[in-house]
Amino acid sequence: MANGTHTLEVWGDFACFTRPEMKVERFSYPLITPSAARGIFDAIYWDGLRERQGRESIMRPYFHWQVTRIEVLELPRYIALRRNEVKGRVPGVAILNKWMSGEEQAEPLWADGTDETTGRTQRQTMALKNVRYRLTAKIVPKPAFCQDYSKFNACFERRAKQGKCFQQPYFGCREFPAFFEYVENPGAKIQLPAAMDQHLGFMLYDVFDLRKETVKNTDKPFITLFDAYVRSGVLDVPPFDSDKVKKSC
Repeated sequence: MANGTHTLEVWGDFACFTRPEMKVERFSYPLITPSAARGIFDAIYWDGLRERQGRESIMRPYFHWQVTRIEVLELPRYIALRRNEVKGRVPGVAILNKWMSGEEQAEPLWADGTDETTGRTQRQTMALKNVRYRLTAKIVPKPAFCQDYSKFNACFERRAKQGKCFQQPYFGCREFPAFFEYVENPGAKIQLPAAMDQHLGFMLYDVFDLRKETVKNTDKPFITLFDAYVRSGVLDVPPFDSDKVKKSC
């Protein structure tokens, strides 16, 4: 850890960071988005309070991860895939809790159903292959909680060095697992970023409002965008509160 920031080197066989303007077919950005990078850090270490108020599940995070820098270590290479996707949707948390407690009979999602809400559909995917990135992020505390954030930094560093995670990190889709290694001395970089210079236009920043003190399972997505430039294989990510991040009203 240097100046409260942490660096991970992550890699995997496949990745898909879907562009939101593609409504049906999945077409990946040429590199990982800040939202997907934040998800990898969250998968290794996240802390906060979880509680229930009636049918709502509420989370009160102590902090959020602010991704500051993304380094592309392998030039983007696309691969065309056809994937089966199930049309049905998993029900809400309240119904899932009743299934787990035995209050109601669980109902499966039928992959071979015949109506509009079941069955499977084939979709074209333009994914990335053999990806490798170096991600840098830091903990941004929530003002409502007075905690010892040096403890959180130490917990993340210990878990990341030991390869521990609460859930398997992934690159955009859960079927594309991400593997990681903690970089103890980011200044002594073994592999330089790839020779990539590209203006990506408006890129997805996140789908959650990272400023909120509480997160409910009924919250609607909060889409944010930023104008992304990759210079010499490095994408500098502005802070979430920056004017460079375009937020919905």
